Amino acid sequence: MQTLRLGRSDLHVTPICLGTMTFGEQVAEADAHAILDRALERGVNFIDTAEMYAVPAREETYGATERIIGNWFARDPGLRRKVVLATKVAGPSRGMPWVREGKGMTAADIAASCDASLRRLQTDTIDLYQIHWPERHVPAFGNVYYDPAKETSATPIHEQLEALGKLVQAGKVRAIGLSNESPYGVHEFVRLAEQHGLPRVATVQNPYCLVNRTVENGLDETMHRLEVSLLAYSPVAFGLLTGKYDKSGIGGPDAPKEGRLAKFESMKKQRWGRPEALDAARRYNDLARRHGLTPTRMALAFCYTKWQVASTIIGVTTLAQLDEDLDAWGTTLSAEVLAEIDAIRWQFRDPAL
Repeated sequence: MQTLRLGRSDLHVTPICLGTMTFGEQVAEADAHAILDRALERGVNFIDTAEMYAVPAREETYGATERIIGNWFARDPGLRRKVVLATKVAGPSRGMPWVREGKGMTAADIAASCDASLRRLQTDTIDLYQIHWPERHVPAFGNVYYDPAKETSATPIHEQLEALGKLVQAGKVRAIGLSNESPYGVHEFVRLAEQHGLPRVATVQNPYCLVNRTVENGLDETMHRLEVSLLAYSPVAFGLLTGKYDKSGIGGPDAPKEGRLAKFESMKKQRWGRPEALDAARRYNDLARRHGLTPTRMALAFCYTKWQVASTIIGVTTLAQLDEDLDAWGTTLSAEVLAEIDAIRWQFRDPAL
């Protein structure tokens, strides 16, 4: 895999990124280190985490993922130089008071979160520091409609950018990014950065997969024209697009016990747990099998080959899953398969948005 540049930054990453939110919950530290080792051996140079991980978010596992990665770096100081490290500052409180007091995300909050992440990660610099979700009200995480009445923003985007700029000036952060963001948000962050000489966002990390292609509803044009790179998360839709829930559903007695959607009740209530999402996934999975592909290979190849995507974030719990995901690199989907994918989307339009 050749590396590519993120936005206008000086970061060059592989088109596959290792997501780590299972580390510290579904994946024990020793197993996480083995996964990190294997990913590096197979050429992946990009690791993504967040201060609120592991997932599902619990007070007991808050910061666990960053600590596990930090211990991996400490084991061999040379490892840190081999990877591009991305993490995130949590947005306003979403029922997680252990992450931050109060409901906002002030400049002081951003600075404190960055310092805490640096300590847990046992490093001096975060290569890509992302705002995990917007400080202002935005329809995300399964919410469909923007509602002005729900606006509670207290920290302007300009102030957030100034806080991030200070981290860049101090050498604590090399580049900045956004996550779960809208076209308006991307435009405003770029506009204010250029107007005031502040850091320009290099990336946006949003969901993108066969059952959630909302990126293509305007955000893709925004990012293309502003030279901001897409980091696609949940490419297999929390396992829906691997086929493992096709027969059992996510709540049946035969559902895979270690699958996120089957194991955690909180996950069943999210967008990936919607019956409509499973219905659509079954259609896509059947399409893959009819064309001699595994559902996982087709779902990943879709992301790996889309012009909109700079790097696809894969999340795994085993070495076997990691190898399967990496082995899918290089798969090309035929014009017939792509046409059938679009036909299914016309019937099941983004059920996991």
